[in-house]
Amino acid sequence: MVDAECVFCSIISGRLPSARVHESDNFVVIKDINPVAPVHLLVIPKRHVESVLSVSEDFPAGEFFDVVKRVAEQEGLRRGFRLVVNTGIEAQQSVPHMHAHILGGRSFTWPPG
Repeated sequence: MVDAECVFCSIISGRLPSARVHESDNFVVIKDINPVAPVHLLVIPKRHVESVLSVSEDFPAGEFFDVVKRVAEQEGLRRGFRLVVNTGIEAQQSVPHMHAHILGGRSFTWPPG
């Protein structure tokens, strides 16, 4: 399913430009346009899923983690990276299409904020 009004669906369909770094059967990985780390990528499901709370049993979770691992290795993040999925307004989910941030290339602190 694709939502014609969704910015990520528009990127996935090619209607909007992006800097793609990886694509699989079910996911696209792009560079974030406002990076907060030297490496800041977004892993986006091709099928429109509003948030983690909308994920169904048939969500390809195994492929998701394979993509994260492959891209992290490709980007040289062997020393570590942060994987973040914001869910809902209070968590600052800015686009209503589930996506994960891969953040790396620097040290991080905890708690994040």
